[in-house]
Amino acid sequence: MARLAALVLSTTERSELTALTTRRKTAQAMALRARIVLECATGAKNKDVAALLQVDAITVGKWRRRFVERRMDGLHDEPRSGAPRTIEDARIEAVIVRTLESTPPGATHWSSRGMARASGLSVSSVQRIWRAFGLQPHRSKSFKLSTDPLFVEKVRDVVGLYIAPPAHAVVLCVDEKSQIQALDRSQPLLPMRPGQIERRTHDDTRHGTTSLFAALDIATGQVISKCYPRHRAAEFRRFLDEIEKAVPDDLDVHLVMDNYATHKTQLIRNWLAKRPRWHVHLTLDQPGRTVFRVAHRKPDQARHPSFRRRVASRNQRIHRSAQHRSKTLPMGQIRRRHTRLDRAVLLKEHKYCKSNELLIQDTRNI
Repeated sequence: MARLAALVLSTTERSELTALTTRRKTAQAMALRARIVLECATGAKNKDVAALLQVDAITVGKWRRRFVERRMDGLHDEPRSGAPRTIEDARIEAVIVRTLESTPPGATHWSSRGMARASGLSVSSVQRIWRAFGLQPHRSKSFKLSTDPLFVEKVRDVVGLYIAPPAHAVVLCVDEKSQIQALDRSQPLLPMRPGQIERRTHDDTRHGTTSLFAALDIATGQVISKCYPRHRAAEFRRFLDEIEKAVPDDLDVHLVMDNYATHKTQLIRNWLAKRPRWHVHLTLDQPGRTVFRVAHRKPDQARHPSFRRRVASRNQRIHRSAQHRSKTLPMGQIRRRHTRLDRAVLLKEHKYCKSNELLIQDTRNI
């Protein structure tokens, strides 16, 4: 008669095995093995443990021996090789090359079913190949590499104002939203009634446009906003006058704005040259940017009383919305997000260029 292998549990092993038997998400096979080991640790014989747990005595002896030899690792299943491969490397390479270097007729990208028909594989096989090599033909992302020769300097300059604003100064981010339409429903709105929701017409009537000029104080989150009927250098200079009135005289003003033509006219340059406390920080140039100029409404329409009333009402709503958002803006979160922004932008630019270079080399090797 063979002697039973001595089975002694440590405190840690006993707690782990007990947890396996009581945990709701434990696999039943693993829970049974843990119960076998716990019963064998009491000194019971294999046939007694088998009768208690209603299993074969050979099964009890197997897991007792596995646990004695390998402890907790012995309770897990041995790694299995699985079914042999049925798709050769050459066919996998052909699927990858066809996905990267061709498009199906009458479509912009390959689908898993279209590739399966073209390659003679199953749809699931094509999906597994794409998933293994990280190919997603149905997805695309937009990008734009800046050709600004002062890319690094401008990123560090602008982001530095967010991370560490200068003392005795206010940092304002200025931008415009042009061509805001004043719309009204073509018929009066029908109010809500018991058993009837509010109703409105599907079409609207246009009453001209306006342009919103806004300046965000990154330290306090306050917004200085003003609406003007047009978007020109003259209106931008009037908005700068509003900022000049709102900022105390003992503070410097650091203005962050984009490279829009309105910001760089001779009128604006002369205005800034007369005010030494103003410092301008331009963002990156955007090559290929197209500015569309929309014709304004005729003067006789602009002088109509109903037009002026609707534009004034719309401007009031825009100002109320800007002030409400400025009070609820989580500037602390914004400052934390920009802590490593300059480094992240530069690393992302370098990573994109590097990935494109590696992709071209890999394609040539294939």
